[in-house]
Amino acid sequence: MPLTAGIVGLPNVGKSTLFNAITKAGVEAANYPFATIDPNVGVVEVPDKRLDDITKIVNPKKTVATTFEFTDIAGIVKGASKGEGLGNKFLSNIRQVDAICHVVRCFEDGNITHVSGKVDPISDIETINLELILADLESIDKRIGRVEKQAKTKDAEAMAELEVLTKLKAGLEANQMANALEFTKEQEPIVRNLFLLTRKKMLYVANIGEEEVADPSANPFLAQVQELAASQGAEVVPVCASLEEEIAVLDDQEKAAFLEDFGMPESGLDRLIQATYHLLGLGTYFTAGEQEVRAWTFKQGMKAPQAAGIIHTDFERGFIRAETLHYDDLMAYGSVQAAKEAGHYRSEGKEYVVKDGDIMLFRFNV
Repeated sequence: MPLTAGIVGLPNVGKSTLFNAITKAGVEAANYPFATIDPNVGVVEVPDKRLDDITKIVNPKKTVATTFEFTDIAGIVKGASKGEGLGNKFLSNIRQVDAICHVVRCFEDGNITHVSGKVDPISDIETINLELILADLESIDKRIGRVEKQAKTKDAEAMAELEVLTKLKAGLEANQMANALEFTKEQEPIVRNLFLLTRKKMLYVANIGEEEVADPSANPFLAQVQELAASQGAEVVPVCASLEEEIAVLDDQEKAAFLEDFGMPESGLDRLIQATYHLLGLGTYFTAGEQEVRAWTFKQGMKAPQAAGIIHTDFERGFIRAETLHYDDLMAYGSVQAAKEAGHYRSEGKEYVVKDGDIMLFRFNV
């Protein structure tokens, strides 16, 4: 099952507009809360200049980018953890995603209603984070009620879990996200199996105005979001969702001219996709031949057989070796043959940990 990032935020912050731009899917983006009720899932290509560079050298019949999933989740409001504004449904949808892209409104527009009556990104962030904390607290309280009974019988597993639950409860009640709490190596699996909302990786998407895209630092709200994110160890990606929606329908040549006109070296969406991809600890390896050059997504830390299994289970089951050349070496020598002659074409075995940018040919036998 592919990893996916959920786009969340208060109503009317630009979530659906951003999702339209990401997927060109035309999701309804109406000027009222709950315009999006069911989550919408879109698949996007991961922008990667390396894929274009490899294609130029190998000259295959076709080139295939790797992809990533985004889920647009309807706006959360205060009281969502108690079911307000269809909150339970929304929180349930968030549980299904692997990371959270929290869209925060950092633009003024009298024509677009703000749910609380004024633009205040820090208050917006606190509102959503509090709802996630309250939802997790409810889950923890229910779990403690069950585990306490087992712990009283001196059951070792129950006692270990109760210790974790007690620490989580104290942290959440102190308004701390679960991902801000530290646990031992032995406790980590227990925390992971609780599937907490506040344990998910998160980045902030600061939705700024068109006049600020060339110099986002000119936006008075952005610094506030960056300061708060820094305290959480989170990243902030400034984008102008309405502008990105316009860019999304352009061809490559038109897109390049549009970006140049606005003084943007790359689109905000490209930066967002890449940031989210890396937030989840993902990397890209490539396969390259006359028929096809293709990018493949893998989880950082994977060994060669598991990476091979992404292409086909037979590749992993019958893995023999991986003939490997790194993108940097291919670029340095200009051709596969020249890189081979320089000793940079390697034969790697089952224990090889795949690196982002590896170009691989898997040998297998089943």
